[in-house]
Amino acid sequence: MSSARAWWSRRRAANAAGGDVPSAPSSRVEADPEEPRASRAGAESGRPTRLHSVGGVPATPSGSLPPTSSDLPPDPASLEQARLARAIHAELLVALDLRRADVDRLDDAELRSLVARLVDAILERLPLPPRIDRARLAAQVLDEAVGLGPLEALLADETVSEIMVNGPDDVFVERSGRLHRAPVAFSSEDALYGIVERIVTPLGRRVDEASPLVDARLADGSRVNVVIPPLAIGGPAITIRKFARRRLRIEDLVAQGALDDAIVEFLRVCVTNRRNVVVAGGTGSGKTTLLNVLSNLVPPGERIVTIEDAAELRLAHANLVTLESRPRNLEGQGEVTIRDLVRNALRMRPDRIVVGECRGGETLDMLQAMNTGHDGSLTTAHANSPRDLLSRLEVMALMAGVELPVAAVREQIAAALHVVVQQTRFPCGARRVTAVVEITGLEAGRIQLQEVFVWRRTGVDPAGRTLGHHTGCGYVPTFYDELRSAGVPLDYSAFEERRP
Repeated sequence: MSSARAWWSRRRAANAAGGDVPSAPSSRVEADPEEPRASRAGAESGRPTRLHSVGGVPATPSGSLPPTSSDLPPDPASLEQARLARAIHAELLVALDLRRADVDRLDDAELRSLVARLVDAILERLPLPPRIDRARLAAQVLDEAVGLGPLEALLADETVSEIMVNGPDDVFVERSGRLHRAPVAFSSEDALYGIVERIVTPLGRRVDEASPLVDARLADGSRVNVVIPPLAIGGPAITIRKFARRRLRIEDLVAQGALDDAIVEFLRVCVTNRRNVVVAGGTGSGKTTLLNVLSNLVPPGERIVTIEDAAELRLAHANLVTLESRPRNLEGQGEVTIRDLVRNALRMRPDRIVVGECRGGETLDMLQAMNTGHDGSLTTAHANSPRDLLSRLEVMALMAGVELPVAAVREQIAAALHVVVQQTRFPCGARRVTAVVEITGLEAGRIQLQEVFVWRRTGVDPAGRTLGHHTGCGYVPTFYDELRSAGVPLDYSAFEERRP
């Protein structure tokens, strides 16, 4: 069932039970249906009910504006538009209730078209003040009724890479690696709860006080994390990592300065000749983006199985299987973990296994797969440096619950992995490959690393951008001799030290 129709079904069920239904769907349906909605929301959240203007200026239910140092002066047009939007929304609910039989038969596109016509009809009957933008008002009501409200414009903005909702009137976005406050807001906290429900309903999930956390995925593939009270003290928090509509190529990363041509050629040799590669880095450093680009360097004709928590990788291979983990249901059953999928992937005759991120016991299964004929596999992991990555891999492998001595785990890591690519996000927002290292073996119980390429930081420009350049370290990877003996054409000059 579509998200919009699913909510209308719940709305009619509440009506049949004699319950009060808010103007936007709320996931907190366990409350007493006879209790007024405003007092119910305040009691459940522990805070007074608040209303919010579309311009981001908070208002009390009486309409007075609490003064704060960060708020702009009240915009009368925005306050008036917010009041009109709520009134039109209430009338829209009545109009749709009269067409309840039609709603059940409509898909989301048809329902959106119907709502748009009803909103236009309502606006025709309303005497709008001259300062109100009719088209903007209609779009606001439509998006909040059947879409994702103010998030629709942000999702359509190609320059926005991440959306962070901290509350109804507290929205931030990331552009070019930097955070900015977005000039949008939800009309009320109920409206924000409605957006949350529209995100999770199509997935058969729910968010309430019993299950206040959820990871989900929008129809376009964007990854969503939702946290609601009582865990989120200030109201529902939504974080959306947008799914790029255009598939990035490695040339795009070079143009952005994330890496240079010498590193590109080395990584192409690694992937083509089946070296096992791990991309390491912090949150938001660009690990998944680089993993996606590297995965697309796999020669055509090979069978690839990708495994992720939320499917983000976009590969262009013909023989591709995409697997996605599944959380447990409301009864606590049905969970399928990354580890389960890695084990199952071994029975699917893969040439390559690509794991979106190793974060637990699946690390041991991934290492064993790399050591048993699945060379050329790729994955990512959180770590601040290549040496930190090795320590984390040891810990994560031990999380599998298999009683192995640390020395045996280190031997597995040293034998399975060939190359570590370190990604770093700088304060200016730039994301760059800061180190490429080869794992050369085990010596005296310690895994040996050798830097192949590094990013040499030289300073900061007046605009705050980090300055530096990539360079080789004068070291030729040990497996290059093996490849040269096999007749693979190689460029050794790429490893020479370079100056900007």
